[in-house]
Amino acid sequence: MNEKSSFHTVRGYELIAQESKVLTPAMEDYLEMIYRNSLDTGLLRSNTLSGLLNVHPSSVTKMLQKLSRLGYVDYQKYGIIFLTEKGIAAGKFLYRRHQIVEEFLNFIGNCRTPLVETELIEHHIRPEMLGNIEMFIRFLDENPDCIERFQMFRKNALQPQSE
Repeated sequence: MNEKSSFHTVRGYELIAQESKVLTPAMEDYLEMIYRNSLDTGLLRSNTLSGLLNVHPSSVTKMLQKLSRLGYVDYQKYGIIFLTEKGIAAGKFLYRRHQIVEEFLNFIGNCRTPLVETELIEHHIRPEMLGNIEMFIRFLDENPDCIERFQMFRKNALQPQSE
């Protein structure tokens, strides 16, 4: 095969995607959690964020410093974490992305660990694909008969076939 293939390894696709992104998956997780928390309480300190993400306080401090340098958060050591306008926009998108992926996984069913699966998928999905999934979910919401038909199909497909 002399022609250059457009196929890449998973890591290859990750590297290609990373070239156009400023935020790493870890940064995205932090911004999403800060945004989520801002919807509930509005006040967040680094020790609380450490507990929410199950990471060491020193890791939170380092990440907040990076996010602050990039203009996503306003943060002083031991102080309250505030999202900037840029941080709010990113956090809102990341939170919505999480919701869309999780809703889709719940729809297709049989996912024992939807949170884990969502976390693994959400960092690698392109915005165009996310938009298509969101449109599909809206379609299903407006056509509940399709949901019922899929559930019946799925139930029949999962049953052992007798010969």
